[in-house]
Amino acid sequence: MGSRVRFLRRLLGDRTPAGFAGDLEPGEDVLDSAPVEDGGHLVVTQLGLWIPADGGARRVGWHLVGKAAWADGVFTLTESAEVGTAGTAVVLADLPPARFRLPAPGKVPHQVRLRVDGSVRSRHRQEIGAGGAWFVQRKVPGRDGSVLQVRPDPGTDVTLVGAIAEQVAAKLVNPAE
Repeated sequence: MGSRVRFLRRLLGDRTPAGFAGDLEPGEDVLDSAPVEDGGHLVVTQLGLWIPADGGARRVGWHLVGKAAWADGVFTLTESAEVGTAGTAVVLADLPPARFRLPAPGKVPHQVRLRVDGSVRSRHRQEIGAGGAWFVQRKVPGRDGSVLQVRPDPGTDVTLVGAIAEQVAAKLVNPAE
């Protein structure tokens, strides 16, 4: 982004932090940000949370934030990866948690909580054998409607979870069946 564009955005109330390396979508606005102790920023937009990554920044959509926690000056993010499908449902697996020390967090932890909670339309825990799975309907930022996500516990029969998720997704599309 050129210096003239940055100046105009700041003048008009843009909250994009200086040196932010992300490539925002047209109409994607920075709602809040916090510097990360090791460099970069956590940046909250309506589409997701931007995190420092490989000398730049990448966005984690709100629908892929599995967990977010704030304690003792550290923001911990557990991102979910889409690892498969079951009918129209999306099967998720959690990635290892990423930790960000925030010396001046401002309202970023609160904004993340609001946005993650706001993406959830419904959730249901289903015990399956010795394990279980979460079935969650979530709004995907920038898209109409919602998606059914299923997150099996480690060790739970993924084939069985997939079959259940496929049936649930079909009933959500055609509730009379």
